[in-house]
Amino acid sequence: MTSAPATRATRLPSLTGLRWIAALLVFAFHVGTMRIVAEPDVKAVLDKAFALGLSGVEFFFILSGFVLVWSYRDGERGHTFLRRRFAKIYPNHLVTFVVALAVAFWFADPLAPWAAIGNLFLVQAWIPLDGYFYSVNNVSWSLSCELAFYLCLPLVLPWLRRARAGVLWAVVVAVPLLILALWPAQLLVPEESRWWFTQVFPVTRSFEFWMGVAAAELLRRGRWRGPNLTAASLLFLATWVVVAQWIRAEFWAALLAVAYLLVITAAADADVRGRRTPWRSRPMVWLGEVSFAFYLVHVLVMTTVLRLTGDWGTGLRGWWGPLVVLGFLLLNLLLAAALHRWVEMPIMRRLGPPRRARPAAATGAPAPPVPAPRSAPAGPVEAPATPARSIEYAGRRDPG
Repeated sequence: MTSAPATRATRLPSLTGLRWIAALLVFAFHVGTMRIVAEPDVKAVLDKAFALGLSGVEFFFILSGFVLVWSYRDGERGHTFLRRRFAKIYPNHLVTFVVALAVAFWFADPLAPWAAIGNLFLVQAWIPLDGYFYSVNNVSWSLSCELAFYLCLPLVLPWLRRARAGVLWAVVVAVPLLILALWPAQLLVPEESRWWFTQVFPVTRSFEFWMGVAAAELLRRGRWRGPNLTAASLLFLATWVVVAQWIRAEFWAALLAVAYLLVITAAADADVRGRRTPWRSRPMVWLGEVSFAFYLVHVLVMTTVLRLTGDWGTGLRGWWGPLVVLGFLLLNLLLAAALHRWVEMPIMRRLGPPRRARPAAATGAPAPPVPAPRSAPAGPVEAPATPARSIEYAGRRDPG
């Protein structure tokens, strides 16, 4: 499939809808790690179906790189971009940070002050110490990575807009190979830091982000080549089944990165062409809009409730387990909707600089041609693990 040249005003509602699928995968994975369902047969099905659910974070990183490049306006100042991204992620982070601290005080959980400070300022993912990178609201480690990506993107974009298509394709192809290379590379890191190195370290986790960045620029120019959405979705489902059943853990992240990227680009191309997709319906777009808040609250809510009821780590027998999981899904969705409605959106409107109308939005003119570059660097990657990147990790440490 050859992608259509994108008009600069094109929105990508299908990618918003896909965000909910990624959030749901992470939620299902944590349901398994928390052992909420105790019935052996039901638990076995859930574990088998969602053993790869943590890769939903990988999906988010790829999608983030793609969407930010797609929406980044030529000539936009770096500080304007950063202000807008700060207004998007930090208010929700601050609210959940305060709530998580209150929960920790209630249960008298030990918490290193410096770990809390690192989490507050979203630098915790750079600290390879237990009790630091998963501190307070542990899923916020991914925001620490995202913040690092945001700081780098305005510096890279001038080069990106000039880069030759062949160099961008080299980035897309190199990323899965670099992800695979992290398996032997982790042996150079002290054993106690290998999980952090492959799963949390912003440099290694940026690989997925830059893969999305390169693909978005290719699609923006009409130079992307890939399957349509139906074929990409079938390929993803086949990859998920094969990886979960027969592939060794160190290959999971690389294979899923390819599958996720194909679905993302195919969905975006379908939006550019004005084709209907299952992800751009109004309910799916709404779910995608609240998915960030959902991601931030889901582990905090589930662990708090289970600890208060005395069911933490014990599991619930019979159909109580699945019913509680459904209840958690609805409760988290309700709280996420409230956080999105009364925190995220108002503060984005207040702090985020207003977007000026794009001239091409009125004319429908395609993006101006991008001049061929003189040179360009190669791109980045993501990480497998020690039996770490094995998304069903040893010790079942809950990273979010």
